[in-house]
Parts: sequence; structure tokens; C-alpha cells
Amino acid sequence: MNDMSPQPFNPQNWMPAHKPIGMPTQDFRNPYRDRDAPNWQKRSYNWASRLFTFGAALLTTGLLLAAFTDWLSTGGFGALEYFLILMVGLTFFWISLSVSTATVGIASFWLQQRKPQQVMPPSTALDVALLVPIYNENPSDVFGNAAAMLEDLRAAKSKHRFSLFILSDTQDPEIADQEMRAMMIMRNAQEDVQIYYRRRRQNTDRKTGNITDWIEGWGGGYKAMLVLDADSLMSSKAIITLADELSNDPSAGLIQSCPKLFGAQTLFARMQQFSNVTYGWPMAEGLALWSNREGNYWGHNAIIRTAAFASCAGLPRVKDRLILSHDFVEASLLRRAGWAVRFMPRIEGSYEETPATLIDYVLRDRRWCQGNLQHLRIMSAAGLHAVSRFHLLHGAISYLLSPAWFILLMIWALISNGQGSNVISYFSDASPKMPIWPHISTVSSMLILLFMYGMLLAPKVIGAAVMWASPDMRRDYGGSGQFAASFALEVLTSFAYAPVLMIQQTIAVLRSLVGIHENWEPQMRRGGKYTISTLIKFHIVEQVFGFALVFGMMAGIVSLWLLPIAISLSGAVFLSAISGVNLVGKSWGRRQLGTPDEVRVPRVIALSSRYRAEMREALDVRIAAE
Repeated sequence: MNDMSPQPFNPQNWMPAHKPIGMPTQDFRNPYRDRDAPNWQKRSYNWASRLFTFGAALLTTGLLLAAFTDWLSTGGFGALEYFLILMVGLTFFWISLSVSTATVGIASFWLQQRKPQQVMPPSTALDVALLVPIYNENPSDVFGNAAAMLEDLRAAKSKHRFSLFILSDTQDPEIADQEMRAMMIMRNAQEDVQIYYRRRRQNTDRKTGNITDWIEGWGGGYKAMLVLDADSLMSSKAIITLADELSNDPSAGLIQSCPKLFGAQTLFARMQQFSNVTYGWPMAEGLALWSNREGNYWGHNAIIRTAAFASCAGLPRVKDRLILSHDFVEASLLRRAGWAVRFMPRIEGSYEETPATLIDYVLRDRRWCQGNLQHLRIMSAAGLHAVSRFHLLHGAISYLLSPAWFILLMIWALISNGQGSNVISYFSDASPKMPIWPHISTVSSMLILLFMYGMLLAPKVIGAAVMWASPDMRRDYGGSGQFAASFALEVLTSFAYAPVLMIQQTIAVLRSLVGIHENWEPQMRRGGKYTISTLIKFHIVEQVFGFALVFGMMAGIVSLWLLPIAISLSGAVFLSAISGVNLVGKSWGRRQLGTPDEVRVPRVIALSSRYRAEMREALDVRIAAE
């Protein structure tokens, strides 16, 4: 982009000629197979990895439940004791599954590293549409990212042909005006590429409707579509690799990359970014191995075979409501129709951003919670593959675990306080129908606590240990000392924020269950500015529970081993306030929680920073001139 100044532009050329393709609404009551899907089902499903991953998780959970059952067997079993065992099994299985998935991922990565990588040229060149659906977003950031990707693609050599579509659902007239100005700047600066812009006057069915509108109007002209989010950024290598893989695998309906977080500046965002980059890859490797060709879709940074998606991913409404977390469902429908859904975590150069503050993260999480819980109604759809049903269940369980953890912690806080507790005496003497809780010593409480925390820490330790074993990787994190400091800071902050997020996700589940529908507003990608009164109001529930735990400990009712959780909840307002502290803007914090992409900045990220700044300046100059 050599010229960022706006020039006269003919708005009639903002979109290409219509090439419609039908996208019928699917019926969840009847199975469906796409007649164009190739017959590939006899390929290996890698059952060994699934057996080990799920078998290890079930075995570990079974051993823990055996210990708990033996401990609770004093005086027989009652309803509350069975409920406690159920809660322990439910929560611990998903922890065990994370550990086994990460372990399988490390093994797979180590074995694959010893094999030479085979890079195959594409069998056929594809017309690929890069789709960027937006809704009241910052135009300088959206178009800056788009310019960076186009510039990187221009410098790369590929047989594929790429066109970029900015698909706007923006309802704010001022932002829409800025989008059109940014489009004029882009079109005049990028004369040798195909870039288009379309704005819908009504954002019917939100992102799902936005993509459907494009498919039904222009999808017939493109073999593949690479769906991006407003904050997505992908290098030319990542984009071309996805296109090559789709071209070489006629059975693939969708190939998902594994986006890394980038651009984080605040404490909370950098904590998320460091965790994603450092610990996320073993989980991603393991997930790719056992999910095989029944993978999942995260709604962005994935390439999709357009005709296949149109044929089988048209979403109906559930109970007259729009399917919110549409991506998991679309992946399930693609697999149901006979198309493979693949996950390729080793593709480098796929990026996205994360909310800057705790409140912004929670507000986004509430929307995701409502959408994921909706999946429980869809799991029974006819013809879905078993692994697809598991993906839907996992998405819902990831939120239901928070109230399960909360209930478990409250029960455990009351029964683990040793002899002499008023609560235990009440349960065993005054109320004979209640269970007789066996005595649990302080040592036993600490051992159980350490074991649970150890399992929670295991995926972090696995990822960090592999990074530490490589001198080159330690250098990319700023050196051994800096890596160790960042690791310690991430563990400390993530453990501090975890109880607050547990309460907030419990609130999100309750809001969904009582029918409070979340507004799907644009994300505050740079973080909102919240007053102390707003912080107190937002975190009042955590504060009350935190103070209640502290007073319970002082009264001898609640076990002292919950003190770290009590401190976290009592300090929720403080933690929320410091979550938005800009570390990058401070000399002492700039290196904290840093990642290799900050030490060695990839070309596409550098281009994005440059073009965002240039686009922001160009738009500001244009507005000032008027």
C-alpha cells in the first residue's frame, strides 16, 4: 500500500457480478449426505490415540473416585454422598482429559518431528475468497489487517487466486461512513488485487446471515472461502498452505488452523496470550490427533469448500431462536454430510486478538456460554458423527463445569474442616438423615488440594518444559530468566483470576437458564474504561462470596485451605481494575509475558501495525479536511 490518500472511486465496482449458489436449510430430524462428497470413510481413524486419550482420562478419574468412595463409605451412602461423588467425577474427568490430550500431543509432535515434512504442490489452482465479516468494528484496524494480508500475498508466489471481501453488517452510520472511506483508500492503493465491500442495511441473523448472504449471492464464483474475524490476521504462507491442503484433499470440507493470540498489551490480555502461545500447542496437537477427520470449527481462520458448505450447513432455528455458536454446528453438519473436517495446528502465521480486560472477556464469554449451552438441544440431531456430538457436548460442559466446581468447593469447604466443626456435628447428630462425614485431616486436605492443583497445572508444565528444553525457544522468549519470570507471573495471575472467572461463568450459566438473552454487541477490542462503581457493581457477587469465605474461616466453619480462593474473590474488584493495566506502555512491564512473535516480529504482524497506523492517520486527515 504505497498511497494511502483517498482518490475518486466508482461505488458500482464495490462487488463483482452475482454468481449465486443455493444454501438450503438443514433438517435436524433426518440424516443427510451430500451426493458430491467423496467416499473416504475407510481411511484410518487413528483409534489408538482416541483409546489412549480417553482411556487414560477415564482410568485416572476412576482411581480418584475409588479413593473418594472408600473415604465416604463410613456409615453407608446417602443421596448427598452420591452427589458429591458425581461432582468429583464430572469435574475431574475433564481435567484428566486435558492432561491426556496434552500428553498425546507431545508424543505426536516428537514423533512427527523426526519425520521429514512433505510439502506437496496444489493439485489444482483454487479461486479463494477471503471473507471478513464485520459489525461496528474499528475500520482502521480491520482494513489495516486486510492491507497487511494482501501485501503479504502479493509478495508470495501462489497458483491460487485470492479475492478479499469486507462484509459489513455495521449499523452505526458514522462507522459505516469510515468503512467506505477506508475502502476507497484500499481500492486505490491495491490496484492489482481483487478487493470488494458490501454492507447490509439490516444485520439479519448476525454473522451466520452475513456469510449466508455472500454464499447465496457470490459463492458460485469461488471454490473455497477462507473465513476471518474482524481481528483475524493471517500470513501469506498460512493462507496458501490452507488452500494447498484443500486442493490436495478432495474429501476435506473444512480445514481449521490454530490461531495464536497477538498484539496484547494489558496484563489480562498478555496473560491470555502467553498461555495460548506457550501451553496451547500440546493441547492442539493432541486434539488434532484424536479428532482426526472429525475435527471442529472455531468460526474463523479456516478454509472451507464453498459448495460443500452451501449444500449441508444451512442452519435452521432452534425453538424459534437463532443458533448462536454456529461454528461447532456447521462443522458437525459438514461431517454428517460426508465431508472431512480437519484441524492443522502446525500451520504458522494464523493470528487473532483477545479482549483487553477482565470485564470485556466476561461479556464475550456470556455470549459464548449462551450459544454453547444451546448445543445441548442440537446434540441429538439425526446422523451426526459420535465425535461431532462430543464436540458439541464439550462446548457446553466447558461452561457447566464452573457451577459444578462451585458446588463442589462449597461442599468440600464444609466437610473438610476437621473434627469439632459445627457443620459436621450438625450433619451427623442433629440430622440423622444427613450423611456422617468421616474425619479428614489437614494433611489429607493438603494432599488432595496439591493433587488437584497439580493436575490443573500439568498442561502448563508440559508446554513450558518443552519450551525450556530448547535454547532457541528460550532465547525467543527473551532468555532463560525472562521466560522463567513470565511463566511464574502467568501461573500466579491465572490462578488469581480463575475463581473470579468460575463465579462469572456460573452467573452466565444461570442467566442462560432463566432466559436472559445476551446482546451480541461488538467486542471492546482495546478494552473499555470502567469506573470504580462499575467494577464494584459488576463483581459484587464475587466480593460477597469472598468475604463470606473469610468470615467463615474466622468462625472456624470453613476450611483454611480455601484461603487462596477467598483472597481472589475478595479482591475481584482490584483484580478487574489491574487487568487493564498497559504493560507494554511501561518500561518495567514491556518484557513481561512476552512471546516469540514479539521478539522476532513476523512480517505480516509488522505490516499490520504499519497499515493500521497509516489507515488511522488517513481517515483522521480526511475527517479533519471536511
